[in-house]
Amino acid sequence: MAQSSRENVLFLLLLTFSATASLAQQSFRPKALVMAVTKDASTLQYVTRISQRTPLVPLNLVVDLGGQFMWVDCEDRTYVSSTYRSAPCRSAQCSLARASGCGSCLESPARPGCNNNTCFLLPDNSVTHTATSGELASDVLSLSSTDGSTPGRATTVPSFLFSCAGTFLLDGLTGGAKGMAGLGRTRIALPSQLAAAFSFRQKFAVCLSSSTSSRGVIFFGDGPYNLLPDVDASASLIYTPLFINPVSTAAAYSQGEPSSEYFIGVKAITVGSQAVTLNKTLLVIDKKGNGGTKISTVNPYTILERSIFTAVTAAFISESAARNITRVAAVVPFEVCFSSENMGITRVGPSVPFINLMLQNKDTFWTITGSNSMVQVSDNVMCLGFLDGGESPTTSIVIGGYQLEDNLLKFDLAASRVGFSSSLLWMRTTCANFNFTSSS
Repeated sequence: MAQSSRENVLFLLLLTFSATASLAQQSFRPKALVMAVTKDASTLQYVTRISQRTPLVPLNLVVDLGGQFMWVDCEDRTYVSSTYRSAPCRSAQCSLARASGCGSCLESPARPGCNNNTCFLLPDNSVTHTATSGELASDVLSLSSTDGSTPGRATTVPSFLFSCAGTFLLDGLTGGAKGMAGLGRTRIALPSQLAAAFSFRQKFAVCLSSSTSSRGVIFFGDGPYNLLPDVDASASLIYTPLFINPVSTAAAYSQGEPSSEYFIGVKAITVGSQAVTLNKTLLVIDKKGNGGTKISTVNPYTILERSIFTAVTAAFISESAARNITRVAAVVPFEVCFSSENMGITRVGPSVPFINLMLQNKDTFWTITGSNSMVQVSDNVMCLGFLDGGESPTTSIVIGGYQLEDNLLKFDLAASRVGFSSSLLWMRTTCANFNFTSSS
C-alpha cells in the first residue's frame, strides 16, 4: 500500500477510535472547543492551560502555532496518571505520529516517559531551538466546549496522543510551563486530534490578546467566534492559501519530513503610499526549504531577511517623515524608533503608515496598522516592531506574535487556507472580549 494511503487509513482508524471512545463517555457531542491564552509579560510567550491525566491535572503550556504535537515534561516524576499508556513499537499510533524510532528504557521501575518497547518522537523547544527524544504516549485530555459565545461543560478525549520530554527542554519557556501545545500541520497536533475525536471540521482559530492582563482565545472547530459586544469576528475574514514547506523547520526531524508550520504567499509589501522594492526570490520557498513567509507565535516580533528589513524600514522612515513624525535613537531590540509627541491616535492605534502584505492578488492584503506595528518602549518613544533577521535566515519573513494580536486567524486545514481579519479594532472589539466569565 502506498505510504499516503496507509497514513489515511491510520488516520481514519484513529478518528473512529477517538470518536467512539469519547462519545461513549459523554452524553453530548460538542460542536467546538475553546481554551484561553495569556501573554506572559516577561517572555512575551503565549500560554494556555489544559487539563490532562487521571485524576486531571491543570498544565500551563506555551502555545506553538506551528508545533508538531503536544509535549510535556515527564522526567520530574510528578507525572502520575492511571490512564497513561505508552505507544507500543510498530503500533498504529506510532505510524500515525510518524515516530522517528523505537526502543526501551533502562530505568526500573518503568514510569511515564520511560517504558520498554515504545516508539519515540523528537519533541523540540521552538523558542530555544533545542530538541530531544521523547516517548509517544496517550492520556486523558480535557477542554471546555463552547457555542462560540461562552465556555460550556468540560469534555474529554480519553486517548490523546502526545510526547514526553526531559525537564531540560523547558529551559527558555515561561515560568511554570510544563511543555508546549503544538497546533501545527500534523496528524497528532491538537487541531487534527480534536477534529478526529469529535468529528469537527478541521478548522481552528487563534485570537491573541495584546494585554498581559486579559485573556485571548483559541477555538477548535467551526465558528461562530463571538466577541463582545456581539461581534462574530469570523464574519468578514479574508482568505489566502496555505503552503507546505517541503523541508521541516523543527530543531530536529527525520529526513524527508515536511514542515508543520503555516506558510502563506506574500508577493509584495507596501508601506503607506510606497511599494517596497524586494528580491522576489526571497518570497518563494525553494527546494531546500529556504525563503517564504510563515506565521509564528513563538517569535515575539516579525523578523525580516536583511534586505527586506532595510527596504521596509527605509520606506517606513520616509513615510513617517512626511507626517512630521520625528525619528529618535534606537532602543534594543528595535532599530527604528520615533518620538510619539507628533503621533496622532486612531481607532487602530498610533497614526503611522500602514504596512500591507500583498497576497495572491492586488485585492487580497493583510494590513498591519499602528496597533500592531508600533511598540511603546517609554513614555515618549515608540519603535517599529520589526527585527533584522540577517542575510541568510531559513525563512525570509516570520510574522511574529505582536503583529497577530487583536487579529483573528482562522485556519481551515481541509481547504489549506487561512482567513485573517486584520485589526479587530476596526470592528470595535479585541481578542480579550471572549466572554469567559459566564457559561452557556
